[in-house]
Amino acid sequence: MTAPFPASSLGPDVTTPLILALPKGRILSECGPLLARAGIVPAPDYADEDSRRLRFPTENPMLDVVRVRPFDVATFVAFGAAHIGICGADVLMEFDYPEVYAPLDLGIGKCRVSVAEPRETAGSDDPSRWSEVRVASKYPNIARRHYASRGIHAEVVHLNGAMELAPGLGLCRVIVDLVQTGSTLKANGLVETEVIAGVTSRLIVNRSALKTQPEAVGAWIARFRAALDQA
Repeated sequence: MTAPFPASSLGPDVTTPLILALPKGRILSECGPLLARAGIVPAPDYADEDSRRLRFPTENPMLDVVRVRPFDVATFVAFGAAHIGICGADVLMEFDYPEVYAPLDLGIGKCRVSVAEPRETAGSDDPSRWSEVRVASKYPNIARRHYASRGIHAEVVHLNGAMELAPGLGLCRVIVDLVQTGSTLKANGLVETEVIAGVTSRLIVNRSALKTQPEAVGAWIARFRAALDQA
């Protein structure tokens, strides 16, 4: 395991620990090897989904880790509650926070934001002829922008889960959702009809933190860049 970097390597502008926001769930386990190569060794229970603790010290006294919902990482960083984070490109596309800078594609958490609809209706109507469509999605901004670029008005029903049920129950015509293998779509009678964007996880930083603590934040960007080169 890579030895933790000493606090002095982060520069003289650090007096309190920086905060790294990590996403709960699938991406958290994929982060493990990358964090180790970057010299980040959090308290062991940071990866325990049953742990009630949300903030964890690391072996570097100048870095703490917080574990939050994947959709909340960008918000924590944008508002300065965390200085750096690991966040899916889908979340960055949805919120488009100007306060967030994403310097590195980490190449983990690969999936895609896609349009899907019931197998029975897929291909039965040319979407280029639509003037409006009802869409169920947890990505209302992505969905609206996608259809607006084609001159189609999207009425978005905002759901946070069970998206695959929506078309069959008459809630919408199509869904816009995150797809990894497509097995959940298939199990619920849906087919992927269009890929809006490929998604990987990115290292993100708060722009103000990068300006006010350039050596400290910049040092962690450099550590992650070096960790990617070691992969």
